[in-house]
Amino acid sequence: PGPGRCGHFVQRKGRFCRMIPAPGRRFCGEHGQHEEQNDRKRIPCPLDPKHTVYEDQLQKHLKKCNSREKPKPVYFVQDINAGLKDVAEIPEKQVPLSSLSTEELQNLILKLKKASNGLELHLKEQILSHQALQEALNDPKNGESAFKHLKQQASILGNMEKLHLLGPGRCFVEFGAGRGKLSHWVDVALQNVENVQFLLVERATTRFKVDGKHKRRDSIFERLQVDIQHLCLNKVPILEKKKLPVVGIGKHLCGAATDLALRCLVESFTTCCDGENEEPAAKRWRTAETEVAPNMCADTESSTEDPKPVAGIVIALCCHHKCDWTHYVGREFFKSVGLGPVEFHYFQRMSSWATCGMQETTNKASTSEESEDQTNDTEEHEQTFSRTESGSDTLQGILTVEERKELGCLCKRLIDHGRIEYLQQQGYQAALQHYTESAVSLENVLLTAVPSP
Repeated sequence: PGPGRCGHFVQRKGRFCRMIPAPGRRFCGEHGQHEEQNDRKRIPCPLDPKHTVYEDQLQKHLKKCNSREKPKPVYFVQDINAGLKDVAEIPEKQVPLSSLSTEELQNLILKLKKASNGLELHLKEQILSHQALQEALNDPKNGESAFKHLKQQASILGNMEKLHLLGPGRCFVEFGAGRGKLSHWVDVALQNVENVQFLLVERATTRFKVDGKHKRRDSIFERLQVDIQHLCLNKVPILEKKKLPVVGIGKHLCGAATDLALRCLVESFTTCCDGENEEPAAKRWRTAETEVAPNMCADTESSTEDPKPVAGIVIALCCHHKCDWTHYVGREFFKSVGLGPVEFHYFQRMSSWATCGMQETTNKASTSEESEDQTNDTEEHEQTFSRTESGSDTLQGILTVEERKELGCLCKRLIDHGRIEYLQQQGYQAALQHYTESAVSLENVLLTAVPSP
């Protein structure tokens, strides 16, 4: 063990415990039972069995345990963005793809191709960049992984600029923010712009955050530690106070989190009210929306009877195999083409074939998509495919590698088209495009939306 560190060797991690024991002791409180000679017993904490506590101090520990339930923030509204509430529609547990017969699999493929007929399957390439990241992109100190992250962030900012979403008087809400790198670069791009605020939504505690390092005084950064499923943006104090138009952003927003974020932006934010007699959010944001209209593109600056509080949405998609029928916003589209929860379950599993169909390619991606500095920013989305999907679900011998890849892409486009139709029904012009090369990221599709004129 290191000097002044606990002497307990953690077998699972292959290293000594890094906690600092009390003066004169060899072990920390967690591992002190190794030197205790009395009858004091340590038991797993009932709130989090990953750590233990002395049985005679349990009640005292429960009052200060970090895993205790904390008071809910004002913007927490249980399951406000969850979606499906009809229990009868929630699908039962399905059998894995590997258990399907050849005939059942072929029937699924026929349904997939029939439902995809007529859809735009070949997305346009819109690989852009932004001046704010040029210095970082040209920095020779960057490794390959950091360079790939920067290229993606630069293209996302370039697409935001093309949609005229980088301007004053905006609140940028980054969903699945992690360390907050995307918001950081948006802040850099807006260094001479006034009246800008950032909300970083992340349910997990995050180390090595970058949002606390911004140097500008007139931009405001605030973290919302809440699951998107329970977030009512309309009740966030800073949004209630300033009522700035919102731009929803996200880089690799995993699976169902994309659907939760879309519903959070276009449903709960627009319709959620604080009281019975309060007017809808869209009406209350009208003044702020018209103030920034000159900065928006021609398609979105036209005056409307009911301006939307959401000025735009720019989300890099990923992990379709982690989508959930309960939360999926495109259920009506699936039903319109004769599909339901059973088909959705299989299609979302098959979607992983698009990125793990070629094992060698995926393994290379797993290596290259590691975090910029080995922290929470790891792009683990692509890494999980080869471990969880390709082994049992690819049905070796029935489909070739290329066929699996093609079908996986088809599943992704079908799921994404349901999201596009949902946004169109909610009054948005929505589109999908490839925002970076597949060599940079296998998950290279960007979803963008702005209010329809």
